[in-house]
Amino acid sequence: MKNWPWYSYIILVIVVFGLTFFLYFKPQNAELQRIRADRLKVEAEVAKLQEQKKELDKIEAELATLTEELRDLEKIIPVKKEIDVILRRIQQMAFDSRLDIIRFTPRGEINREFYSEWPIAIEIRGNYHNLAAFFDRLSKFDRLFNIENFGLKALSGQTEETTISSNFTAKTYMFVEEAAAPQAGQNETRQAR
Repeated sequence: MKNWPWYSYIILVIVVFGLTFFLYFKPQNAELQRIRADRLKVEAEVAKLQEQKKELDKIEAELATLTEELRDLEKIIPVKKEIDVILRRIQQMAFDSRLDIIRFTPRGEINREFYSEWPIAIEIRGNYHNLAAFFDRLSKFDRLFNIENFGLKALSGQTEETTISSNFTAKTYMFVEEAAAPQAGQNETRQAR
């Protein structure tokens, strides 16, 4: 090598750098570019997942709010009749209003699209102010009630506590679950087999 001309050293250095570049640095650069591209894809996927997480959190919060609203609405329009609960509550309201319940007659349900009406014929005796207090208490009851066919008459043989009699229909409502209807159809199909 000592006898080589000076430019041959330059050529040797260029060849060594060229081989190093093509055999080592170029593959490493390609690998680096691939890793960067993978990183960008992963970062884009992470950003997309973070957006989906935000949407999911928003939906979960909305679901919790709607579930709470449903619980509140189920107090007003429950899924089941609860005859004993309603009878006890109405009796308690009448007692608190110093009224006597003469008749409490639940009638059959009237089915509507997504709810059922449940009329209850009631006859009460007492005085006018106590009847007004009873209706005030009934209006504050958790369940929804409509008063229909209201009638009022004076009693013969009145006492201070009992001067009037009132007949009316207290109509309450129940939510009809959609799942109950298909299950009933399935049971009928099974019985037919």
